[in-house]
Amino acid sequence: MTETVDNVVSVRYIVDDVQAAIDFYTTHLGFTVRTAHVPAFADVTRGPLRLLLSGEQSSGARATPPDAKEPGRNRIHLVVEDLDDEIERLRAAGLSFRSDLVTGPGGRQILLADPSGNLVELFAPAGRG
Repeated sequence: MTETVDNVVSVRYIVDDVQAAIDFYTTHLGFTVRTAHVPAFADVTRGPLRLLLSGEQSSGARATPPDAKEPGRNRIHLVVEDLDDEIERLRAAGLSFRSDLVTGPGGRQILLADPSGNLVELFAPAGRG
């Protein structure tokens, strides 16, 4: 399918190190590099999600107001088939989590952070692992 505005959702994360962000998302979370203009910018995709990784030299980072430079409480939300397996795999890769495993009526979730501190939620809907 050709990528258009109608079938891709883009989210921008401001990152400290574009290459470290590329490595994190492609190695650990199944993203694919779409374009890379290191050290300024790259975008990686996973399904219909296009994650814009904007380094300090990118126009996206330069447009960010000084009082909004720190990572926020927003996060991308990735549905996984087996959350326990994902947690085990990521811990074995040396990653640490930013939250405990939380269970609610809709499912279970845990948070980890990318190398710049941006949050990633791994989520298994109720009835999945």
